[in-house]
Amino acid sequence: MTSPPQCIAFAGHDRLAQGPVPEVARAIRQRLDGGETAPIAVFDAATSAPLDLDVRGTPDEAAARAESMVTAKLAATERRKRGRPRLGVVAREVTLLPRHWDWLNAQPGGASVNLRKLVDAARKENHESFRIRRTQDVAHRFMFAVAGDLAGFEEASRALYAWDLERLEDTISGWPPDVVEHVHQLVGRGA
Repeated sequence: MTSPPQCIAFAGHDRLAQGPVPEVARAIRQRLDGGETAPIAVFDAATSAPLDLDVRGTPDEAAARAESMVTAKLAATERRKRGRPRLGVVAREVTLLPRHWDWLNAQPGGASVNLRKLVDAARKENHESFRIRRTQDVAHRFMFAVAGDLAGFEEASRALYAWDLERLEDTISGWPPDVVEHVHQLVGRGA
C-alpha cells in the first residue's frame, strides 16, 4: 500500500500547512475563512510540483474534495499497474544508427536485453549525480515559485546548481524563515 501523498502550502512566504493533501486543503480553507489575503501556493512535498486544490465550501468540504482527488489518482495508478506485462516492460520506439543496431543484434540476448543492461549500468554508475540533479530541480522549482522575487534569488540558483550548499545557505540567510527552512529540507540540510 502506498503512503498518502504529502504536500506543503505557503501563503506568500509563510508556511501555511504541511502534511496529507486533505489536511492541507482543510487548513487552507480555514485560513481563507480567517481573512488570508496572501497568494497561496501548494506543492507536492516530494517533487515541488504545484498542486491545484479546490478549497471551495467549508473546511470539511474542501478536505473531502481533496481526499476524493487523492483516491482517484491512487486508483488510476493502481489500474495502470495491474495486468500484463507482469515484468512492467513498456514498448517504445528507439531510434539508432545502423551501426548501433548491428552491434546490439550481435550481442548475446539481442537488442532489448543489451539496451536494458546498458541502461542499468548507466543508472548504477550515475546514481549520485542523478540524485543531486533531481534534488536541485526539486529545490529550484520551489525556490522559483515562492522566492523568485526575493533578493539574491539568481545567486541562490547558481549556488544550488553548483551544489555549493554553503554559498546557498549564505545567500538565502536573509529570506523569510519558512522559505529558508523548506529549502534546507529539500537539499537535505534541514530537520
